Amino acid sequence: MNLNEEAPVDTHAEVSVDPQAFRAAMGAVATPVSIVTTTLGVPHGTTVSAFASLSLDPPMVLVSLQHDSDLLELITRSGRFGLNVLAFDQAGIASTFARRGLDRFAGVNWVMDQGLPRIAGIASWAACQVVDLVRAGDHTIVTGLVGAADSFDVAGLVYQHRRFGHFTPVEPAA
Repeated sequence: MNLNEEAPVDTHAEVSVDPQAFRAAMGAVATPVSIVTTTLGVPHGTTVSAFASLSLDPPMVLVSLQHDSDLLELITRSGRFGLNVLAFDQAGIASTFARRGLDRFAGVNWVMDQGLPRIAGIASWAACQVVDLVRAGDHTIVTGLVGAADSFDVAGLVYQHRRFGHFTPVEPAA
């Protein structure tokens, strides 16, 4: 496929896949769990499992946020976001930050790092500057240039089949 010359697929065309079947298929994929944060005077954050490393040179990540997300609006205005990859024992924090209408930071240990909210006890962290926003279906893909990153010696939290868990390495075959 030549992306520069071919017309993109019409994403508004009639789709034949059953939405529940698609949701179940994607739910079978184990994904890391993060809290994406930003601030415009007060800290804001949301649980996100749709994120990925995008590039090593330059270092970039992407996160996918719903179009109607308050976080997306704040990130668009601030031009920055923090990617807090949660540790295996932070399922409660993930659930808290997935809820609407409450002070998600109340009772959670966090600090400002690079001018962005960083949750304590996480597996890894990246402070990012927004590079681009790309509309895709009912989400917007936010690409970010990583200005600072850190990782900690702790297993990450994953989400699969609507449950939290953590990665268990498989012993190599003898």
